[in-house]
Amino acid sequence: MYNFRTDLASERRDIYKKANKLEDEIDGIESEKEEINENLKVERVKITNENGEKAIGKPIGNYITIDIKKLKIAQEEEIQKSSEVLSEELKRILDLHVDKQGEILVVGLGNVYVTPDSLGPKVINEIDVTRHIIKYLPQYVEEGTRMVSAISPGVLGTTGIETAEILKGIVENIHPKLVIVIDALASKSIERISSTVQLSDTGIVPGGGVGNTRNEISIKTLGIPVIAIGIPTVVETAVLVNDCLDMFIEKLQEDAKSNDFLNQLKQEDNYEEIKEALMPGDFNFIVTPKEIDDLIENMKDIVARGINAAI
Repeated sequence: MYNFRTDLASERRDIYKKANKLEDEIDGIESEKEEINENLKVERVKITNENGEKAIGKPIGNYITIDIKKLKIAQEEEIQKSSEVLSEELKRILDLHVDKQGEILVVGLGNVYVTPDSLGPKVINEIDVTRHIIKYLPQYVEEGTRMVSAISPGVLGTTGIETAEILKGIVENIHPKLVIVIDALASKSIERISSTVQLSDTGIVPGGGVGNTRNEISIKTLGIPVIAIGIPTVVETAVLVNDCLDMFIEKLQEDAKSNDFLNQLKQEDNYEEIKEALMPGDFNFIVTPKEIDDLIENMKDIVARGINAAI
């Protein structure tokens, strides 16, 4: 299997096609793109069989990627529009797996004390939970209101318990019909950091994108459908250097107009060679933008509003 170094299905698809010089779509994968406006684009990738599953290392299912440009300087109008797009995409996936009244558990993964990993816990603080009100004060709730509960279970280093184990215990006790999991992801592109949202209905493997794989959270482990909402907040140094190398080559090409060596260098994926050079000195850091605080706040608003509107 390829070293995809990304959690995003759309990026894995692009890596596989580039490595195999494919012009047509991969067998077992369907995809479509939609441009909402100049700052918002949606790409839907559906893995339909085992061949597509093996090609990009993701389970059969639906993967929706929402790209949001200029999030660093986004105003209230752009944040609200992004949350509405997320809400519509989430509704479509929810309708495939749960009815309008099915109880939902929302889970925020991550460490609230580590900014790039704090998205999940921060979103949980904004979720409109209703389970306790419906259970204890039903007279104050509109008829037909869906039961929603939420939890941020912390991380293994703090609790000593695998997140999947915690969630399994909760699911067995409160019996939700579906789980929505929010987590930070890793990307192969610096352009996608805190400006992309991926939704999938195949669950999630926490830590998989940064080589710290934990137990899978999915229908296999919990017994009910799991929808994952992930936002890339970090990249490896090797990815960063590779992207910067591409940008450098493009600049030289603009000046030189034509150079066979540079053309060949840019067509190749230099990630593995760069990583090999960095690893002996433990220099392959996981990095994040200096504006990560503002980006997390904006993404927190987009995700929380999108979930609340959808459920």
